[in-house]
Parts: sequence; C-alpha cells; structure tokens
Amino acid sequence: MKRVTGIGGLFFKTGNPDMIREWYGKHLGISMQDQHGAVFTWGKEGKDEKGSTVWSPFKKTTTYFQPSEKDFMFNYRVENLEALMKVLKEEGVQVVGEMEVYEYGKFGWIMDPEGNKIELWEPVDAEFNKMNDSTNSSS
Repeated sequence: MKRVTGIGGLFFKTGNPDMIREWYGKHLGISMQDQHGAVFTWGKEGKDEKGSTVWSPFKKTTTYFQPSEKDFMFNYRVENLEALMKVLKEEGVQVVGEMEVYEYGKFGWIMDPEGNKIELWEPVDAEFNKMNDSTNSSS
C-alpha cells in the first residue's frame, strides 16, 4: 500500500501571524490566499493544477497542534486515508481524534515517537490521483 505521496502543508506557531505573513510576502514573495496562509500549486509544466502545498502561520496560542507541544505540524498527502489509518493503528501508531471529511478532502492525525502531531490529508484531487497511479504503476 502506498502511504505518503507528498507534503500537503507546513503549519507553525508564531507570536504575530500577521507580521509574519507580511514579512514573507514582502521579502520572499509568498502571496497569502487568505488569513490562513499561502497555497503553492504544482503539476506538470503547461498542465492544469495537479496538487498544492499549504504554508500557514498559526497564532502561538492555537490548540490545533495538540496534543503535541511542538510549534509546528506537517501535513502529508496520502491516497487512501481510511485504509492507511487502519494499518497505522494496527502497527501501534498513536491515532489522534477521529477522521474528518470536508469538500476538499479527508483528514486524520497521528503522533510520531517524539510527540510531533502529523496531519494526513487525502485531497479531493481525482486527476492528481490518476496521474500518480499511472506514474507509479509503470515503475
């Protein structure tokens, strides 16, 4: 079974999210999509968007990363979240909360051995999944 297919996002805590968004926009050209952060799209040159990676500063006081006490959280893209969560649980990986489903995908959370919360995301991206399946089945 395929597990992680890419990085879906990088989320981190900061004392002043607005200032950080402004600094990154001014100095690195990271354009914010909304109050949450930036979305980097990727795919084959000249083709429609095939995927995205989110970059998002959170308030220092956010509880979204709990039970982790770390100041960051990675989000990884996966292909079959339900099956993967079942396998991870069978392997003894700590699962956090229940899977959530939104119009843009399914989300599940786990903890690594060092207390880092990891968000797993199965995006609603049929074209990307088809492209990825055909690429991986030929190798």
